[in-house]
Amino acid sequence: MSGHSKWSTIKRKKGAADAKRGQIFTRMMREITVAAKSGGGDVEGNPRLRTAVAAAKAQNMPKDNIERAIKKGTGELEGVTYEEITYEGYGPGGVAFLIECLTDNKNRAASEIRHILTKRGGSLAKAGAVGYLFEAKGIITFEKDAVDEDTLMEAALEAGAEDVVDEGDVWEVHTSPSDFNTVNEALAEAGLEPVEAEITKQSSTTVEVTDKGEAAKIMALMEALDEADDAQNVYSNFDIDEALLADLDE
Repeated sequence: MSGHSKWSTIKRKKGAADAKRGQIFTRMMREITVAAKSGGGDVEGNPRLRTAVAAAKAQNMPKDNIERAIKKGTGELEGVTYEEITYEGYGPGGVAFLIECLTDNKNRAASEIRHILTKRGGSLAKAGAVGYLFEAKGIITFEKDAVDEDTLMEAALEAGAEDVVDEGDVWEVHTSPSDFNTVNEALAEAGLEPVEAEITKQSSTTVEVTDKGEAAKIMALMEALDEADDAQNVYSNFDIDEALLADLDE
């Protein structure tokens, strides 16, 4: 397990998703607003908006919040103008990081991301340095005790999913970005409720981390980037063994 899946699992186990629900909602509302601004407020006719709304519903975001974010994007309500910026960098041990930001202040975002990287043993890289390693992928996550593997497998593959992957305490349904909404909606119609549904990015290669000190630094860097105000999504290609991760918590 590595990168996105590893970090998502860590946050679930720590309960960080619940503790930081306000931050999660803020990021999702930004994405909905930007999606509505770029492609219109029609959820069915705007794939990016449909994906953003599906992810928000998976996190139980109130309907009023979603509608308000859409109206800010279409100009029906006054709102902040966000700029999309992607930063690339390296962490301890040469681990790659891809940081997607939605910000109303480009200079502030750049300064914050650079500061976080350099303070924790990393560095900002030039555009294109690591971006080519990451590929967009739809991931729909289900708790293992909430759904039977065979039932999920049959429904997912019939809907057009690429695979169902065992990620420890959860099942991950993997899809292409273009099939994400179709598969997600089909699973919902089958009565299968995910704990998370999003289009994320996964790396084609990973960097194995075996040193405890280096692993601790990478985790600290990942957490700091994930908590940055302007950061929308943070991806990495680290691969840290479960036993080593458990050792870090002791």
